[in-house]
Parts: sequence; C-alpha cells; structure tokens
Amino acid sequence: MGTDDNIRNKAQDVSGQAKEKLGEATGNEDLRDEGQQDQGSAKAKEAVAGAKDKANEAINKIKGSMKRD
Repeated sequence: MGTDDNIRNKAQDVSGQAKEKLGEATGNEDLRDEGQQDQGSAKAKEAVAGAKDKANEAINKIKGSMKRD
C-alpha cells in the first residue's frame, strides 16, 4: 500500500474518532454513527491493503525462487 493511501486511511480513522466523540458529547447519534462508519471503512481499507501486500510478497518470493532454477 502506498504512503498516500496510508495517510488517507489514518486521516479517515482519526476523523471518524473525532466525529464519534463529538456525536457522543452532543447527543448527536447520526454524527456518532457516521464516525463509527468512517473508522470501520478505514480499518477495512487497511486490511485489504495488508492482504494485497502479503499477496505481492508471496508472488515476489515465488518469482525469486523461479529465477534461481
């Protein structure tokens, strides 16, 4: 995952946390829920990116072992 994606995901997570806390503090359930959704979305993107990175590592490892033969 690229650095820009990491930064965007972290910003979305932090923004979601802020929305959730503000919603809780003001009794605004919609804002709280939106914050939770933002955090969930950021975490899902991070998980997908992590899986993609692992798959790419495995592919590169296989390619590397094939070149040695």
